[in-house]
Amino acid sequence: MQLPLTPPPTLAARLAAARAASDALFDIVKPEFLYERPIRERHRIVFYIGHLEAFDRNLLDQRLFDVPSADARLDQLFAFGIDPVDGAFPTDTPADWPRLAEVRAYAHDARARIDACLAALDLPHDAPQHDTPAQLLNVAIEHRLMHVETLAYMLHQLPFAQKQSAGARAFADHLYSATPAMVNVPAGRTELGMTHERGLFGWDNEFGEQQVDVPAFEIDRHMVSNGAYLDFVADGGYRRKEWWDDANWAWKEAEGIEHPVFWVRDARQGWRLRTMFEDIPLPLAWPVYVSHAEASAFARWRGARLPSEAEWQRAAHGALPGATDNFDFRNWNPVAVDATPDSASTWGVEGLYGNGWEWTSTIFGPLPGFEPFPFYEGYSANFFDGQHYAMKGGSSRTAACMLRPTFRNWFQPRYQYVYAGFRCVGGK
Repeated sequence: MQLPLTPPPTLAARLAAARAASDALFDIVKPEFLYERPIRERHRIVFYIGHLEAFDRNLLDQRLFDVPSADARLDQLFAFGIDPVDGAFPTDTPADWPRLAEVRAYAHDARARIDACLAALDLPHDAPQHDTPAQLLNVAIEHRLMHVETLAYMLHQLPFAQKQSAGARAFADHLYSATPAMVNVPAGRTELGMTHERGLFGWDNEFGEQQVDVPAFEIDRHMVSNGAYLDFVADGGYRRKEWWDDANWAWKEAEGIEHPVFWVRDARQGWRLRTMFEDIPLPLAWPVYVSHAEASAFARWRGARLPSEAEWQRAAHGALPGATDNFDFRNWNPVAVDATPDSASTWGVEGLYGNGWEWTSTIFGPLPGFEPFPFYEGYSANFFDGQHYAMKGGSSRTAACMLRPTFRNWFQPRYQYVYAGFRCVGGK
């Protein structure tokens, strides 16, 4: 007997699930440490308790329904996050922020007002995703899920004593091959972006379908592992200027960076990896998480380079997130780079979705015909500044809905904290 098809969750149900995911992350932090700033480029943790609800209220009010403001001052205070460049780090102190009870009361009130309106909203399952109101609700959902990932890597940097005890986390590792395997990707055309006519939800930078002819190239079958990167470190990769461009070398020297930010050097136990709740022996088969600057230096050391966005997209032809891939909050940690062969691309490239974002050599910019969202004009456009690089794929903390081929992530080249790795393309 054929079972009836389960209807997809409503947008309201998806928003509720995203809220549950963000609430669970705040619960990890012991309350007395919610005013900490674990990463200097980001706001204090308390900001995000208010921000997620303020963003939804500010977005939906007067666009989807009337959501009266309980406190216009807090609507503005919690409106936007930060992404400082050129060392312009925030200088606020905990005393500059409202008390926790006030922030939580504001967030609770905003959420309740939105829910009262959502209860009266009749939106069919098959509502066009590029149309308001479905578009607005998708923006609210995916914005929150992006922050669920951002908060994860922020909390990753908190001292273990400032987080609720979760006990030891089991992890698995296996032998890795010191010789990276590459596969040939034939010349062909790849597609970046999509058109509005497809009727699918996407962020503004995903629209503007572009056909790109890509010459043949070789690319790593798997992401670069901790074990492979360890060879670079052992060969003095962080001490040899020839592998770094001038700006990245100056940054590395000024910050005293000698290894990936998630690695810990222990005099007695050797290299270890900082996971969310404990330090563990460095798993050689897991992907290494590094900044674009570090990935570029490794690639030069290997006589290779990072793929362009078009090359990555071409290499990913035919690949879709699979049931065994590492995404959608299934794990706190990565898995081995060769653990998911069943979701390989047409050309045999593995592990393209989940387990770690992948840096490209492409400066983040608009696709042809780019139009900013009228309700969020700066979402992408503010970062078309030549100082951010496009990333593709996703990590174990990336929601399933964002593992679509058109999705584009981006970060500054010298930002170490995101769950991002890379693979190399042969030749310079």
